[in-house]
Amino acid sequence: MAIKITDECINCGACEPECPNNAIYEGGVEWAIADGTTVKGLFTLLDGTQVDADKRNTPVSVDTYYITPNKCTECQGFHEEPQCAAVCPVDCCVPDEMYEETVETLMAKKEKMHF
Repeated sequence: MAIKITDECINCGACEPECPNNAIYEGGVEWAIADGTTVKGLFTLLDGTQVDADKRNTPVSVDTYYITPNKCTECQGFHEEPQCAAVCPVDCCVPDEMYEETVETLMAKKEKMHF
């Protein structure tokens, strides 16, 4: 399951540098699969859509920091717990029920982004 940032976010930015997948962005900033990963060329998103890894995508949120579920691995393979949640002073980094993934799926996603 990916992590999401709730509306309680105070925009402190503590989470962003902690993400090993570079999946956290400031509100309003476009994201790309290639940001902070080794991915080049085509990449398949969670919904099955194939995109160029360098393509800039629409921000998930405009007002607060956000996590793109297409890059979130809950820190599997890097840390024992999601680092965004560990450093968040207001506990607004929580599991995203819309994106349920097994540990195996999360590890496979990590391997696709960091080969």
